[in-house]
Amino acid sequence: MRLSVRLLALMFVLVVTACSDDTRDPSSAALTSLAPAVAESTTTSTSTTTSTTTSTSTTTTTTTTTTTTTLPPSAEGRLELVEEVWGDIAPKSVVASGNGLFFAQNMMYRHTITVYDSDGDLLQTISDRVDLAEYGIEGYEGTHQGSPVEAVFTSQGDYAYVSNYQMYGDGFTRPGADGCNLGSWDQSFLYRVDTESLEIDQVIAVGAVPKFLAITPDDSFVLVTNWCTFDMSVVATATGEEVTRVELGRHPRGIAVSADGTKAYASVMGGRDIAIVDLGDFSIEWMRGVGRNPRHLVLSPDNEYLYVTLNGDGKVIKIDLSDNSIVGSVVSGNAPRSMAISSDGQSLYVVNYNSDTVSKILTEDMTEVQELRANDKPIGITYDPETGNVWVSTYSGSLMIFSDR
Repeated sequence: MRLSVRLLALMFVLVVTACSDDTRDPSSAALTSLAPAVAESTTTSTSTTTSTTTSTSTTTTTTTTTTTTTLPPSAEGRLELVEEVWGDIAPKSVVASGNGLFFAQNMMYRHTITVYDSDGDLLQTISDRVDLAEYGIEGYEGTHQGSPVEAVFTSQGDYAYVSNYQMYGDGFTRPGADGCNLGSWDQSFLYRVDTESLEIDQVIAVGAVPKFLAITPDDSFVLVTNWCTFDMSVVATATGEEVTRVELGRHPRGIAVSADGTKAYASVMGGRDIAIVDLGDFSIEWMRGVGRNPRHLVLSPDNEYLYVTLNGDGKVIKIDLSDNSIVGSVVSGNAPRSMAISSDGQSLYVVNYNSDTVSKILTEDMTEVQELRANDKPIGITYDPETGNVWVSTYSGSLMIFSDR
């Protein structure tokens, strides 16, 4: 159901801490129950890595190269709300495929993935209910439900991989949650969705409470941060199996992969550090002490800069990858969470969870040029390279579409 005017929005009562990725009790029809609070890590490190990150000026992604030439420079535009999409949704995230599809992950609040076209029209509602045995997963009986949280598309948009916060059903008795320490939590799974049929066609075991996903430019690996096992799963797309785990530290979250596919950057939201993972031998170097609770990461199109939301500091920072130094920062709204970047690299778009706002930030000088009101609890954001539109997902049950012309 899509409405251009909404008189009454569903409100939520939420308690959010600086280190938490807000999750509520799925059994509550009103969605007002609270997840355990996460105590903020007080460990501070001031050392800085001495490694130098190799940059490339060529991206292997082909889905956006033709569209960037037809759009005006994003720095010259300003965000304007053009559409609101409502329905039986409570989306944790929304992700653009790059070729006209938008996946909203509705977690345990609705147990669905909802798929839209670029106008915001609903194309399909995909249930998260699966029979694990049908996908070659042994040891479980009957059907199970997941809880879709984030998604990533292959380079041509043929498939989407979706992480499930936790699973429900026989054999799952110890689910992790946002306040978890290391322990014997239930594992969870990724779903692969065929974007032509819009059906789940593969299920892949990973760690406990998988959150953010990224994919290498050649589509060979899917990477997913596991919140409650403090590590990152590396999944080979050719086999649909996890090939290794990389230990990261307390509550890893964001991932960004270099354009040449040689390294991944992963934020450790339970602290102040960013890991640099070599995707050849899976060794790690570190950027230490970048700020409190780094959450989301995006790379500039030329791979010269890394942008980071600092959920605990209320800032977005810019890191020069030639020497891993912080060269810019800007105060956004309260608790900046997810972030997207324009195809030309001139603009960042950030959702500020506790402020109920969306910020537009110019990357050249890290200036916030807009901060607009959003519906209650904006949590996810994506950029459409075909239209230049920015989509925002809110826990209050809506998707907001902004033009940036």
